Amino acid sequence: MINYWAMDGFFRSLSKIIATVFFIGYIPFASGTFGSLAALICIWLLKPDRLLHGVFAAVLFGLGTMTAHIAESILGEDSGRIVIDEFAGFVISTFSLPLTAGYLAAAFFLFRFFDILKPSPIRNIERAVSGGLGVMLDDAAAGLMTNLLLQLWRTVA
Repeated sequence: MINYWAMDGFFRSLSKIIATVFFIGYIPFASGTFGSLAALICIWLLKPDRLLHGVFAAVLFGLGTMTAHIAESILGEDSGRIVIDEFAGFVISTFSLPLTAGYLAAAFFLFRFFDILKPSPIRNIERAVSGGLGVMLDDAAAGLMTNLLLQLWRTVA
């Protein structure tokens, strides 16, 4: 006989682990920055090609949406411990860019700037959408803004 209650507990625990990016979200200060830094290290080590990078970003966004939604019921609404959004947002910010130290550093600082400052388009998304999707969308928007700026820089430079 299948114990659904135990499975529910397992999936809630797994969601918490993923949403906190293996407990990075429990770092008592700047957890979002550390979540972004973990993504930077991951991208630096993997150096994915464009297709893998796009698949990785899409899977992270979907997985992040589901796990953040569940983790909010455990940790609270848009808890600072949930950092899968910063991880995925940074991955989006580096899509289709040269994965050099310079571009990764620029993406890191620009992404953190947009994520912390939350210019009006990002702030509007954050206010309009709740749940796991809301957690993920504002950081995806910050990642997209970062990416567009760096793509523009790449074109002009």
